Amino acid sequence: MLRAGTGAALAGALAAGCARPNGSGASGLRADDGTGTPDPTHQGGDAGRGSDHGHAKSGHGHTKSGHGHGHAKSGHGSVPAPAPRRFPGHPAQIEHGPRDRPQVALTFHGQGDPAIATSLLAEAERAGARITVLAVGSWLDEHPALARRILDGGHDLGNHTQRHLTVSEMPEGEAYREITDCAQRLRRLTGSIGTWFRPSRTQYATPLVQRLARRAGYPHVLSYDVDSLDFTSPGATAVTHKVAGEIRNGSVVSLHFGYADTVAALPALLDDLHRRKLRAVTTTELLTP
Repeated sequence: MLRAGTGAALAGALAAGCARPNGSGASGLRADDGTGTPDPTHQGGDAGRGSDHGHAKSGHGHTKSGHGHGHAKSGHGSVPAPAPRRFPGHPAQIEHGPRDRPQVALTFHGQGDPAIATSLLAEAERAGARITVLAVGSWLDEHPALARRILDGGHDLGNHTQRHLTVSEMPEGEAYREITDCAQRLRRLTGSIGTWFRPSRTQYATPLVQRLARRAGYPHVLSYDVDSLDFTSPGATAVTHKVAGEIRNGSVVSLHFGYADTVAALPALLDDLHRRKLRAVTTTELLTP
C-alpha cells in the first residue's frame, strides 16, 4: 500500500506542528420544521460573537464532488457539493453502517495544521481510501481552500460545530448557532451545508442537539462505534492497534486531523484494512444500498 516518498511527505507535515484556530461568525441559514425542509419564515443564527478571522474566499476551481446527491444551486454559480440526505431504515443518530458488507468509514475531526491535513488526505488517496471530514467552522475560516480540497479528493465533508465547544451543555439558542454558523461557512464555500453533522466533544448527541440538527437541515447525526483515542497522543502503534482490534464490517471510526500519532498511524492502518479486505469509503457510500 505504501509508496516511495510517503514517509518524507508525512515527516515534513509533522514538522509544521498543529494549529488551533478559533472564531465565530454570523449564520445566514434558515431553520426548518424538523423534516429537512427549510422554513423561509425563520432565520437561523445570530450575529457573530467576536470572530478574529476574516472570511476569505477560496480561490480554487469548483469541480464536482464524486457523490451526486441533492445538488441545489450555489449562490456564486459554481457546482455545489452534495446536500444532507435521509437514509431510510437508519436511526436519527447513526453509529455504524451495514454489517454485511466489507466497508468501513474513517471519519476525521477537521481542525489543525493544514499541512498535516493535506498530507493525511494525500496518503488516504494514494491507498485508494475515501474518508469523511467533519470540519470545525473556525478552522474553515482560517483555511477556506481545504473545503474544496476535501471534496475534490472524493471525500465527504460535514459539520462539527463552529467553535468545537461542548455543544450538549449549551442553552438551546447557543447550541443552534454553533450548528448553523458552521453550516453557513460550508454553504458559502461549497454551496452545501455539508453531508453530515457530528456534535462536538461528545460521542452521542442529546435529544435536544438531534432536534436542532434536524432543524438546521441534517436528517441524521453521525456518531461512531470505534474510538481511536488518537487525541490522547498514545503513540502511532497504539492508535493502529486500537482501531484494528475493534473495527469490523460497517464500522464508523473516530479520528482527528492535527495529531502526529494519527498521521503516523494511517499507513499501517490502511495496510491492515487492505489485508482484511475492508474498504475505506465515505460515510455516504457506507450507508447507500
